[in-house]
Amino acid sequence: MPRIFGFYEMQPRAKITLIGILALVILASSVMYVQAYHRLKPVYQVKTDSKVVALTFDISWGNQTPMPVIEILKDKEVETTFFLSGPWVKQNPDVVNRIKEDGHEIGTHGYRHINLSTLSKSEVKEEVKKAHQIIKEVADVEPKLIRTPNGDYSDQVIEAIHEVNYEAIQWSVDSLDWMNPGVDTIVERVSKRAHPGAIILMHASDSCKQTTEALPRVIDNLRKQGYEIVTVSELLKRGEKEN
Repeated sequence: MPRIFGFYEMQPRAKITLIGILALVILASSVMYVQAYHRLKPVYQVKTDSKVVALTFDISWGNQTPMPVIEILKDKEVETTFFLSGPWVKQNPDVVNRIKEDGHEIGTHGYRHINLSTLSKSEVKEEVKKAHQIIKEVADVEPKLIRTPNGDYSDQVIEAIHEVNYEAIQWSVDSLDWMNPGVDTIVERVSKRAHPGAIILMHASDSCKQTTEALPRVIDNLRKQGYEIVTVSELLKRGEKEN
C-alpha cells in the first residue's frame, strides 16, 4: 500500500489525531463558506410577475420638502411608505399625523442618523426602540418596518432588528434624488429601472431639492408603464421577499 505523507507509518493514536485535525479544518472551511454566502440581509424587493411597486420616502431633517411631497401624493391618489427618523418625528408631529391621515404607511428610519454596524447589538436595539416609542407617542402607530440610516447593516444589525420584531427594508431602485442629479435624471432612472416587485427609494428631506419637481413625473411614468403603486407592507403580501 502506498504511503501518503507517512500516514500509514503512524501509530493509531497519531492517525486519530490527524483525522480529527483534518475534520476541524473542513468544518471551519464550511462555516466560513456559509458565513460568506448566507449573510443576513434586509428585503430589497419582492418576487412577483405582477406590475406592482412600492414607492418609499426617507425623512431625517427639514420642514420645507415633506408637505409638498405629501400634497403631490394626495393629488395623485398614491399611498406610499415613509421611513421617519425619531428626532424628526418629535419636531414635526403635525406632518407625521398628516402622513398617517392620508393613508401612508409609517416606518422608522432609526433614531440617530448613524451607521448601525458601528454599534453593539444592544445599542442597535435601543436605537430602534427609541424611535419606535417616539412614533407611537406622536402618531399612535407601532411601525414594524425599518430602513437603516444610510442603508448600512451587518449580520448583527439584522439579527437585532429581527429580535425586536422589525423587518429591515432596503431598495432595488435608487432614484438618486439625494444627489440632486437633475430632475430628468431622477425621472429617467426610476422609469428605466422599475420592475415588478421593486422597492423605490426617494427622499423628502430638505437636502433633496429636486424631489418635488420630479415626483409627479415619476408617478405618471410608472402608471403609463402599467405599474400599481403600493406601500411596502402591501407589496410584501404580493410575492416572495428577496434579499
